[in-house]
Amino acid sequence: MVNDADSLPNIEPALYSWHKSPLVIMYDLCGNETTVTEFLLLGLTNIQELQFVLFVVFLILYLISLAGNCAIMMIIICEPRLHSPMYFFLGNLSCLDICYSTVTMPKVLENFFSTHKVISFLACITQLHFFHFLGSTEAILLAIMAFDRFVAICNPLRYLILMKHQVCLQLATAAWVISFFYALMHSIMTSQLNFCQSHQLNHFFCDVKPLLELACGNTVLNQWLLSVVTGSISMGAFCLTLLSYFYIIGFLFFKSRSWNRLQKALSTCASHFMVVCLFYGPVGFTYIRPTSDSSMAQDRIVAIMYSAVTPVLNPLIYTLRNEEVKFAFKKALRGKFLF
Repeated sequence: MVNDADSLPNIEPALYSWHKSPLVIMYDLCGNETTVTEFLLLGLTNIQELQFVLFVVFLILYLISLAGNCAIMMIIICEPRLHSPMYFFLGNLSCLDICYSTVTMPKVLENFFSTHKVISFLACITQLHFFHFLGSTEAILLAIMAFDRFVAICNPLRYLILMKHQVCLQLATAAWVISFFYALMHSIMTSQLNFCQSHQLNHFFCDVKPLLELACGNTVLNQWLLSVVTGSISMGAFCLTLLSYFYIIGFLFFKSRSWNRLQKALSTCASHFMVVCLFYGPVGFTYIRPTSDSSMAQDRIVAIMYSAVTPVLNPLIYTLRNEEVKFAFKKALRGKFLF
């Protein structure tokens, strides 16, 4: 009697399916090519006692991020005094933070109580694309915001001419468009890989580095693009940001003789610089340093910082350290209560 498994290579058509939950794999006759249709997200921890605690913590962070960033956007839109280039870019940053946290947090929250912690291949690539798209946009936008502060402080008489509304729109559009095609490069390159090592993704969302760990075949080009292109965008934006601040500090200390102006300018820039450090620090740690055997566990911890914590801290930093935003917020609250 002939075993069914032995007769499979003689069956037409050439491809057949082997369903192995939660992973679906397609094999050809030679057994060389594999197509993964789902990934199993290992998440942050497998300790059941911590699942509820982490769910509550991440839910609170996500809700604060949504509420804080939405409040900043509404205040900037409704308050005429905040219709300036600096607050136009701050509104863009708040919009980015809402989208950035929404790319990962809903799935993370769902998986805390899910017994089937899978994500489809298409959803995984889509999440990867928007994560890098929005993250890269934020990196470029922070550099633009630093340049805006440089022009405002070092060349105040020409500020409204150099940073007119049309120029601000062009700069913001350039940041979004460049980042979209940068993320599209990673999405296409990653989607072309064969995944035959495992279906277990050692992360709580889909990112390039953990996916490359699962890929079989040559991933040198993907690693190079991740290190060089991602490094160039993030470090290029970071260097431009630092350069702007060096010029600002130099101008204030050596050319400006007003202590009040120095204090006000440093206070304004301090909040922006705190956001820059909170964003570029974890990103540099994750994507620029060499990959090691223990790096994935560290990357998961660091990823919490820029995917969940930073979007929460941004509105708090700008609200607590910015007198104009605080005044507009109090004005909006008074108007609401009086109404």
